Amino acid sequence: MRLEALGNETRLEVYRLLVRAGDEGLAVGAIQTRTKVARSTLSHHIHKLITVGLVKQERQGTTLICRAQFYVMNQTLGFLIKECCADLRKPESGAA
Repeated sequence: MRLEALGNETRLEVYRLLVRAGDEGLAVGAIQTRTKVARSTLSHHIHKLITVGLVKQERQGTTLICRAQFYVMNQTLGFLIKECCADLRKPESGAA
């Protein structure tokens, strides 16, 4: 589901911005300014990233700050790396 969420061009752009911002994250307004995506549409995309765990949102006064959840992406990538070529390492049954 995480990779599926990033399959959308807008969500991938948002996630890239957040990754580049590091632990400080970005205010939703800053994301909107940089992506030029309508606020209601952006809200939908950010919510999807939050739902799959890639992004966390925190309120600071009247500002919503979004942060990439790096450990979640590391878990996802770790799973893919662990599974890479797994079938090549298994001996085929019935091999002589």
